[in-house]
Amino acid sequence: MDDRAIGVFDSGVGGLTAVRELIRRLPGEDVVYFGDTGRVPYGSRGVETIIKYARQDVAFLRSFDLKAVVIACGTVSTTALDILAQENSLPVIGVVEPAARAAVAATRTGKIGLVGTKTTIASGAYERTVRRLMPQAEVTARACPLFVPLVENGRYQPGDPLVELLVAEYLAPFKEAEVDTLILGCTHYPLLRDAIAAYLGEGVTLISSGAACVDTVAELLEAQGLKNAKTQGGEHLYFASDSAQDFGALASIFLGQDIQGQVRQIAIENY
Repeated sequence: MDDRAIGVFDSGVGGLTAVRELIRRLPGEDVVYFGDTGRVPYGSRGVETIIKYARQDVAFLRSFDLKAVVIACGTVSTTALDILAQENSLPVIGVVEPAARAAVAATRTGKIGLVGTKTTIASGAYERTVRRLMPQAEVTARACPLFVPLVENGRYQPGDPLVELLVAEYLAPFKEAEVDTLILGCTHYPLLRDAIAAYLGEGVTLISSGAACVDTVAELLEAQGLKNAKTQGGEHLYFASDSAQDFGALASIFLGQDIQGQVRQIAIENY
């Protein structure tokens, strides 16, 4: 048993979709979350900048006593996971492999779709992983650069004209390709799940990269004897690089619980 915390980071509030699942699956675990809201989105940045930001995010999290780090960010998982894993002695878990495995397990036809940030799609990491697991898979991928700022501004509800316009524009190729499974390759995207599902229809299975990642975290903790002895009452700490009040308001929606007043703003550039 291990009572150290699990560190989780993302470019903004999107990674809280993974944290919500982590709290549900492993309620006894302590969690430290950092959202880099002052520099969101990462998906439009250059690779070197993303690596720099990711290193700073991990350095901040490692100021706590951690047993694992979860990269709840598709962009960082596709560009910096190997580097972070080499530079840190504790387990570093990304979202790509878990989501790809979940998609391969779910598809009936081998026609798999992928949505993500510009950098995630350009990396080809998801496609390579899916095809390694299922060589015959037909993968259709598309960048959706406006989804992250949309969600970060609280615009994700079905019926919102802007949401429906962007969903239809971005997802039309997946209807044409007749995919039966769609990987939400960014942890912001599950907030748009209802709008995406309504557009694609009931025949398409949506894979949340954050939720799939939590499955892997749970398996790792069990296999390595790292689970917390507690089964309930884990402590959860939240940090952001921009306004704590703004983060708290939106994060409360993501988490389904009020954390206003529980968020601290930190100067990530000092790490």
